[in-house]
Amino acid sequence: MGAHPIDELMKTAMESIRDMVDVNTIVGDAVQTADDTVIIPVSRVAFGFAAGGGDYQGQTDSRSGSENSGFPFAGGSGAGVTIHPVAFLVVGRNSTIKLLPVEHNTTLDRIMDFIPSMIDKISPLMANKKEVEEKSKNGREEKKQQEPF
Repeated sequence: MGAHPIDELMKTAMESIRDMVDVNTIVGDAVQTADDTVIIPVSRVAFGFAAGGGDYQGQTDSRSGSENSGFPFAGGSGAGVTIHPVAFLVVGRNSTIKLLPVEHNTTLDRIMDFIPSMIDKISPLMANKKEVEEKSKNGREEKKQQEPF
């Protein structure tokens, strides 16, 4: 007994999906700009696959002396792929890396992007405050030592 026709349908559909979807579809080809910045597109890929079929029994010809051992087969298959851009990975000079989302409209995203620059600005101020407090503390200790009891 040979292979069932649905096997061939599924094999053909899966080979087609394998040809369409690879890692280069998700992480695209890098683009280098004039100032040596490299931009890499990142996408979300979704694919689906369906196959179905069945044997059906038609009317048998009772006058025929030979019986047909197999029933006729009817079937079909299909596949679909959706590619949705998600972000761009930007590698700048000095190996700085940024992830720029395509849909940048939420407040949380804006806050998360703002935090690193805010920390860079606050850190020196905190260090200066600590130095001032230490100098003030040392000044008070010296003043206490000079005061008579």
